[in-house]
Amino acid sequence: MREYEFYQFDVFTSEPYQGNPVAIVPGADALTLVEMRQITREMSLPETCFLMVPESHRSLFRMRSFTPELELPFTGHPAIGVLWLMTHLGRVDLVEPVTTVTFEQGIGPLTADIHVKDGQVERIMMEQTRPDFITDLDDMRNLAAGLGIDAADITQTGLPVQVVSTGIPQLIVPLRSLSAVRRIDPAELDLAALARALNYLGINFVFVFTTETESDETDVHVRGFGHLLGIPEDPATGTANGALGAYLVKNGVLPTSEPTVRFTSEQGIEMGRPGRILVEVDHEAGEPTATRVGGRAVQVLKGVIRF
Repeated sequence: MREYEFYQFDVFTSEPYQGNPVAIVPGADALTLVEMRQITREMSLPETCFLMVPESHRSLFRMRSFTPELELPFTGHPAIGVLWLMTHLGRVDLVEPVTTVTFEQGIGPLTADIHVKDGQVERIMMEQTRPDFITDLDDMRNLAAGLGIDAADITQTGLPVQVVSTGIPQLIVPLRSLSAVRRIDPAELDLAALARALNYLGINFVFVFTTETESDETDVHVRGFGHLLGIPEDPATGTANGALGAYLVKNGVLPTSEPTVRFTSEQGIEMGRPGRILVEVDHEAGEPTATRVGGRAVQVLKGVIRF
């Protein structure tokens, strides 16, 4: 019988049982793809990730991430959780105020900045790939029907519906009010209509936002839906918030007087798992050039997997 330690972290929060959970299996090099999928199904979380020896000696680790339905080449909240675990296990030599590390995902090597004060990690910010604005969606009928809202909830924002990628393509959907965002019920979506909208675009995740927020400390209220990934609703989405940041800068939703735009998203409130996602977007004259997403994480479980 083989045994593997695993950890579960809640990400984009400092409070247990909030934010987005991720299961992490270190030392997973000997696991087969079938076994990784079995473990992922057993965990029943939005994502489960497996840590392996990196391909480059410059990298701290290599990671593979799975949703209940498929493997993703790039993930946000799992990486933050893994990096927090690495600091917890003493695998990183922390240097104040910022320690930069390199790690590997399916899309290649990435860097993350670990912000340290008085020997403690305050937050972790990871880079994403250069923003790519892929296409706009002009016909809102299937999308609105799929989400169970009126097309006017989208069109009256005056903003485009765009597929944006900072590592994985996301459909960014503006909504005119907080009430419109709250009306979406993941259990009542018209999945056939939603699939028609998404299949046409070749993507599998919808990310809605409004600039009306519940907290005075946040800038946008967001929700993410990924039925095709096996995630009816995601509590806090690192990759999509990065794409949203690029979208907000590109479309002039946020002021761009500074070379780096910083804002905070609130997500997961409707699920009872509130999280705070920190986003930074570098730009040149309003054209996004780089994004970073991060926040905090907290360990909630440690156990052993047996085969």
